[in-house]
Amino acid sequence: SLPKVSGNGENAAGDKASRLRGGSQPVVSPSITSGLRFESLEHDHSLCERVVINVSGTRFETQLRTLTTFSETLLGNPQKRMRYFDPNRNEYFFDRCRIAFEAILYYYQSCGRLRRPGNVPLDVFVEEVKFYELGKAALEKLKADEGFCAKEEEKPLPQNPLHRKLWLLFEHPESSQAARVVAITSVLVIIISIVIFCLETLPQYKHYKIFTTSDKKTRVIEDDTPSTSHPFFVIESFCIVWFCLELLIRLFACPSKMEFIKDIMNTIDFMAIVPYFITLGTMFAEKEEDSKKFVSEKQNQAMSLAILRVIRLVRVFRIFKLSRHSKGLQILGMTLKASLRELALLIFFLLIGVILFSSAVYYAEAGSEKSYFKSIPDAFWWAVVTMTTVGYGDMVPLGVWGKMVGSLCAIAGVLTLALPVPVIVSNFNYFYNREMGQEDFESINVNHVKSCPYFPGTANHFEAKKTNSFYNLQYCKAGEEDVNSNNQAFIDCDSIMQYDIT
Repeated sequence: SLPKVSGNGENAAGDKASRLRGGSQPVVSPSITSGLRFESLEHDHSLCERVVINVSGTRFETQLRTLTTFSETLLGNPQKRMRYFDPNRNEYFFDRCRIAFEAILYYYQSCGRLRRPGNVPLDVFVEEVKFYELGKAALEKLKADEGFCAKEEEKPLPQNPLHRKLWLLFEHPESSQAARVVAITSVLVIIISIVIFCLETLPQYKHYKIFTTSDKKTRVIEDDTPSTSHPFFVIESFCIVWFCLELLIRLFACPSKMEFIKDIMNTIDFMAIVPYFITLGTMFAEKEEDSKKFVSEKQNQAMSLAILRVIRLVRVFRIFKLSRHSKGLQILGMTLKASLRELALLIFFLLIGVILFSSAVYYAEAGSEKSYFKSIPDAFWWAVVTMTTVGYGDMVPLGVWGKMVGSLCAIAGVLTLALPVPVIVSNFNYFYNREMGQEDFESINVNHVKSCPYFPGTANHFEAKKTNSFYNLQYCKAGEEDVNSNNQAFIDCDSIMQYDIT
């Protein structure tokens, strides 16, 4: 019992102190204890009793109050853990992973901190967590610590039946066989559009215009305006029709118009088809007399059409729409996003090296008439291709000092590129293991050799009672053993083990 201090007189305090010391003289002087009286404070020591847990031969000791912190778990619930109690040794025995149990016990001691030991595989530790019934909250914390993302919240579907069918058809390829056909068609159209965009730049497919300038000279320039009868234009028009149809249907059937507009992928879809209509309007607006304009005007027109083609390049980025169905692209995007700091550091190092070595090679080659480096900005290109170990060979140092600078530039480039690469690779491995192991994490099942409950004596019917400092155990009656073909014994219990904590 713990002492309780209360005021009630000097003599009572002295007598009480004497009794506490076994009848000896009081230690506390009356002058100090004047007006104080010590009384016995009742305190329950049952929860302070130590519990011994044997895990594959390794004995752990903890207080009973530590286990009762989580009463719904295997160790925290007396009825659940009682089947593993050995009354002869006065301990609980578990034939489980002893290394993982240190983290399990620390979960109770720290009131909910679950950390996987580095030398325990994830699947083994998850199996132990499930065996000891730590609960879903502990598994979610473990999942977050191990880098597994939580399940994405299911996006709402349109309430209208027609809208729901159209939305599932064009937005969720896994919803039905027809949705898969639509998704495959969309992918094929995207690929055809990209292929046409590349093939139309080949020299044999280009168109040229011949016109006469104001000084009576004939000029030939490239015609960037497509012809309506050209096969490439017809195929591209078909692709644009599909893109427009897909975008309009998804906009019509989407559950939230505002969320649809905010989606960056939908913005890319819209920007991919707008340049086509701008080019189409420009083509029909052209008049026959435009061919008689001056060269400067023609150059301006060609430049305008070139800008339109650059804008049309945005449709190439539609391929990133496939990332919704490709884990590889998702992993690449997450890796680049997580490695932005390392990439920025790499670019910064390259920038310093480019300025340093381009300046050095310029002054090292300044005395040579055949030098390729006419200025420091001209040497930027050489420094970049040298530090990145590409080495085109279009610009090379000719002198001895210039070659020495080039050698140092190549060595510095190798070291510069090697520094952030391990971090980027580590991020890639992290996201790769997280995405590829997500399903494995969810499918981990408890498939361990089960610990057998202890039953003292033989298979005969009897009852055994054992009382210690904090247990009063009532063991169940052992029934007849029913042995199957695998010689596995099944014992039927008439009652559940009961106990009282005193």
